[in-house]
Amino acid sequence: MAASAGVARRTAKASGSVIGTSQVRLLQGCSVMQVYVDPAPGGEATNLALGHLLARRAEHEESFEALHVYQPSGRSVVFGRRETRSPGFPAAVRAARDVGFEPLIRATGGRAVAYTERTVVMHHVRHEKEPIGGHDGRFVEIGERLVGVMRTLGVAARLGAVPGEYCPGAHSVNARGEAKLIGTAQRVLRQAWLFASLVVVGDEAVLRPVLTEVYGHLGQPFDPASVGSLSAENPGLEPEVVARALLTEFAGTWPTQPVSALGELLVEADQLAVDHRVVVDP
Repeated sequence: MAASAGVARRTAKASGSVIGTSQVRLLQGCSVMQVYVDPAPGGEATNLALGHLLARRAEHEESFEALHVYQPSGRSVVFGRRETRSPGFPAAVRAARDVGFEPLIRATGGRAVAYTERTVVMHHVRHEKEPIGGHDGRFVEIGERLVGVMRTLGVAARLGAVPGEYCPGAHSVNARGEAKLIGTAQRVLRQAWLFASLVVVGDEAVLRPVLTEVYGHLGQPFDPASVGSLSAENPGLEPEVVARALLTEFAGTWPTQPVSALGELLVEADQLAVDHRVVVDP
């Protein structure tokens, strides 16, 4: 029988070693986490497709878990699929394009988000027998871990909704209950889950006007003042530093690999990227 997380931690403590959550899972009989860094060469649409493909792989491999942490190589507005049915969607797409943001569609839930190169994205996938039952708990657990990471970076973060925020959710990571710093979303498959975290490190002044336009066309409430960033809370923070802190917390000592190591899966993601693009104005 596999050891419980508590037994695993007590065993490690007795031996004088210190382990994190990812190492505990190894002691419980899970495989090594696969950790990938850098954005996909095909752009953000390929990154979105790759997250979905990794989740599908996790669904069919019991011991599979992977983490992809990267800085986007361009600017994007990423819509939820239900927003594509909004009468204002065509105008929202044009508004994004007019200011240099590529409009895309994601598989995870939630409403529109916008981000630039001064962002860190983390996609986490894992096989799980009954992933639906842990849906709400994952938002809390991972959200609290994100809060902890932000505090190590000198940001007084907390978990909870922000009035008027983009992609509203009860588990946003925020500052003072006023400025959204990190948005999270999930996609649950039959026996796996994909958890996406969007960490805004900077460019909040760039994001506010495009989100104002997009949400206006979609007819959804939005307060530009709710858009925050880590560097606004702790000047000098850079995406590279934030990415390293996330890897320390979520990947522990597992080695990182370039995303190119995914080989054929990356090629397939590039082919499926079209599913996440708005090819022409609807």
